[in-house]
Formats: sequence, structure tokens, C-alpha cells
Amino acid sequence: MKRPNMIRRTGVSHGISRPLVTPLQPSVVYAADNPDALDSMYEGREEGFTYSREGHPNASVLAAKLDQLEGGQGGIITSSGMSAITALFFGVLKAGDHIIGGNQLYGRSMRMMNEELPRLGIATSLADPTDVNAIRAAIRPETKMILVEVVSNPTLRLADMEGILALAAEMGILVAVDNTFTTPFGYQPFTQGADFVVHSVTKLLAGHSDVMAGYVVARDPEHQKRIEIVAVTMGLTASPFDSWLGERGLFTFELRYEKAQQNAAELAEFIATQPGVKRVLYPGRADHPDHNRAAALLNGQFGNMVSFEVTPTRNAANALANAVPQLAFAPTLGDVGTTLSHPASSSHRALTEQDRAELGMSEGFFRVSVGIENIDLLKEDFKTAIQATVAKG
Repeated sequence: MKRPNMIRRTGVSHGISRPLVTPLQPSVVYAADNPDALDSMYEGREEGFTYSREGHPNASVLAAKLDQLEGGQGGIITSSGMSAITALFFGVLKAGDHIIGGNQLYGRSMRMMNEELPRLGIATSLADPTDVNAIRAAIRPETKMILVEVVSNPTLRLADMEGILALAAEMGILVAVDNTFTTPFGYQPFTQGADFVVHSVTKLLAGHSDVMAGYVVARDPEHQKRIEIVAVTMGLTASPFDSWLGERGLFTFELRYEKAQQNAAELAEFIATQPGVKRVLYPGRADHPDHNRAAALLNGQFGNMVSFEVTPTRNAANALANAVPQLAFAPTLGDVGTTLSHPASSSHRALTEQDRAELGMSEGFFRVSVGIENIDLLKEDFKTAIQATVAKG
């Protein structure tokens, strides 16, 4: 897979000079000369803006850069990753349709599948994305879409993307890929045949935990138009400031991604050597259940996420988090700093204990979003944290 070109500054011309940094334009409204000019903008004959809920310059700049990374056209910036998924669902699906989701989607995506879509008459099923036969078995005559994360959250399993995309093409089903974990540097859905790509820009792309934004793009312009109409109508637009910060984050994305990924590979190996650790999950490790598939799908880009399990009790989990206050215990990922997440009490708390157990998430299961710190400091932190669980027993 050819890596997309790194994002470059473009600037905005002002006479014979231009600012190096994109101007932040917080205006909510934009004035037009007359009704004919307004018609020209709404009918697409001229470019311009009218009201920031319908789009604004900072969102357009960020969307164009993400289009460049994903090989898309006409993508939009939304107020969060979940609003991007909401715009996708409500723009493309209708009552009576059926959607299949991977059974280890992000927690709020699962809640959308389990609670909100059925309430609105859209049937849903969850199936194991690592097994294309499980996806096939879930298909119904009314199945319209499959939503999948290439790398699952939080057990880091690899979806059988080749099998799923081939099956979807055979059955005439749309495929949406949440590419937040893998990023365009790890996987490019459109080159493989996917129909939609969504991101939580909040995470790795922006990278500093100070942006709330999402992105969604469709292969088909008609689908894109419907998604955009829903986003505008429901007020899912990102703010100019978040869009501006998101663009700023993109300029260092490749550097951050490479360093965090390097740290993750080394940290995973280190954690695996620590007494008290029951298992370590990292797609780059040979003992990962989907290592060969990860190597083929991700072109050696195994990412910055590591998961591991210690004694499966809440006491052990509390001891681990309490032992290293310098590690942010927070349900997020993709920050420049390393963050520690406990799915049973955060992202997947809505699942029953039995459901979590079936997916491999015990009370002792942690997910780590590895940052760009000095790796020796990270090793010392995790050694201390894991020793605390052993002492707790």
C-alpha cells in the first residue's frame, strides 16, 4: 500500500503574500451581495458560505486535507466521530433497512447499534468481523450496510477486510469503515473497495486531546449529498476553532504516528515479560491471533494501541491505575501522551459482564494508547503499575 502524501501548508493569498497559518474564521454568518448571489452559492454555480452550520472555511480546509489522505472527495467535518457515524447512518439508512456491525465496535457505536437504530425502525446485528462466515450468516434480504473497524476496540483483532469487501460486493451491500484506529497510513479503505470512511478526528489525526471533530466521506456523490444534508439539518457541524486545531494537528500527524507506533511495539514486548501479566495483545507480535492478517492488511503499520490483562479483579484494576498517576487514566486514544483505559468501567460498561467476558474483556483488561514519550519512562511506569497488581493479589 502506498502511503498518502504528508499534509502541507497551503495558505490563503492576500495580494502578493499569504499567511503561513490558515486564518481562524469564527464568523457564524456570511453576507452576500444580493438574492442572485445567494442562489448562485446554494445552486453550486459559485463558491461561498452562508451560515456556519452549513459549512465554513476552516471545516472546508480540514476536510480537503483529509480527503487527500483518504483518497476521497467532498468529505465533511462534523462535531465528533459519533456525529460522523450518525450522519452516515441517517443519511443512508431508513426504517426497514438492516445493518451489520462488528461485535467489537467502539462502545458508543455499539450503543447506537443496540439501542438507537432499532428504536427508529432500523434493524441491527453484531457479528465477528474476523470471520467472514459470521458476517455472511448475519446477512438478511434487507441488509443495506456493514460497519467495521479494521482493528477492533479494545482487543485489537483484525477484521477479514478482504473477505468482507468481497462478500459485500457479491451481495450488493455497502461497507463503511471506521478508520480511526488504523488511520490512512495503516489502511486505505477506498483503495480496497469500501463505500464510506469515517474518523474521529479527535484521536490520532488531531492528536492533542483538545479537538472534538469527526469526518465522513462517501465514494458515491449521491450518498455524500445525503450525508451532508443530514449533518446540516441536525446541526452536526464542527466549530471553526476545532476545525482549525484539527488542521494544525495534521501537520505533525506522520511524525507522531511513527514515534507512537515505535513505542507501542517496544512497550508491548516489555509488558509481556512482566510477572503478573496474563496476555498482551499487539498486532505486531507474532503471538497475536491475527498477526499474519495484520501484516498483510496494514503493510507493517501495526499502530500505537496495546492491550494487556492482569489479575481479573476490580481491586487489581484500581491498584494498577493508582500506582501510576502520571499515566492519564482516561477513555481516549491518540494523544501525544500515553493514556490508559479500562473498558469494563468506560467504553464497554454498557455491556453485561458476560458479554464482556465473551469478547475477552475482564476486570483486569486494559487498553493503552501509546504516546511519544521517552520509552524508558514508559517501561518504568508500566513495571510499577503491574507490580502493584501483583502485590494486591
